Amino acid sequence: MKRNTASDLAFTAMGAALIAVCSWISVPAFLPSLVPFTLQTFAVCLVTAVLGLRLGVWSVGIYLLLGAIGAPVFAGFKGGFAALLGTTGGYLVGFLFTALIVGLAAERMGRSFRVLLLAMAAGVLACYAFGTAWFVLVYTRTSGAIGVGTALAWCVLPYLIPDAVKISLAALLTGRIAPLVRRGRA
Repeated sequence: MKRNTASDLAFTAMGAALIAVCSWISVPAFLPSLVPFTLQTFAVCLVTAVLGLRLGVWSVGIYLLLGAIGAPVFAGFKGGFAALLGTTGGYLVGFLFTALIVGLAAERMGRSFRVLLLAMAAGVLACYAFGTAWFVLVYTRTSGAIGVGTALAWCVLPYLIPDAVKISLAALLTGRIAPLVRRGRA
């Protein structure tokens, strides 16, 4: 097992901080009934692709832990364990799946734009799957039965294009940032 160096700890903390800051950046939705878009997905993909599997997953885990203990690091400056257990909490927890997939692909298959684009898309799809299943379970328990199609229409379909743009930007920036971070960790 690799020892944690001071630079690893610093980059992990910066990764968690970047995810938090990007969760606060909100772009209004094009339809008034939708939740605004944040840059969380962008940050999770970028941080994990740049830092790799171990540090990327740690960054996401620290971000989630900070939110769980009440730090206002989630979208809309929310925090607390209730946010993780709510209807959209599965999408937050799903970021761990995104980090695992993107980090593993970046380390095993390289950081080419094409590899990262495919890995990030797969990671976000895993997040969507987990988050939607969670949404259906919690919504059904708290508000009444809901179909998977309705949950997808509310929680996934409106975000496909914005997330595709965020993934593309994260994959592009990784190629520029990753060499600098590797030098900083050396």
